Amino acid sequence: MRELEVGDKVYNVKQDGFGDFARYSFSEVVKLTKTLAILKNGVRLYNQPRASYIIEDVGYCVSRQKGVHWHLLSLKAIRKAQIENEKIAAYDWFESKEFTLKEKMYIYEQFKKLAEESTAAKTHNYS
Repeated sequence: MRELEVGDKVYNVKQDGFGDFARYSFSEVVKLTKTLAILKNGVRLYNQPRASYIIEDVGYCVSRQKGVHWHLLSLKAIRKAQIENEKIAAYDWFESKEFTLKEKMYIYEQFKKLAEESTAAKTHNYS
């Protein structure tokens, strides 16, 4: 566990309840004081690594919000953010899209085909 340095890239994950999507924020350390690391987005972190347990093993607490942690950026975190952002994009698209009957019929046929393939695969695997 080390203190943050200027240039370190960090991320935070917020979620409003268990049913909500994980929303990732990214930033970079641009300035250090005696006790704080200031991020490009203005967030001030205590530059003292702490056990975090929820997202990563180590986190850096937000000044005056000790329950909110930022973490050193990793490839694993970037990949998780990409996957979560795709889920959010798909959800938002379906929420805002009004389907025509032709589009509904097409989607219905695709799901029917998918269900048939799934049933066939299960039957084939148990034979």
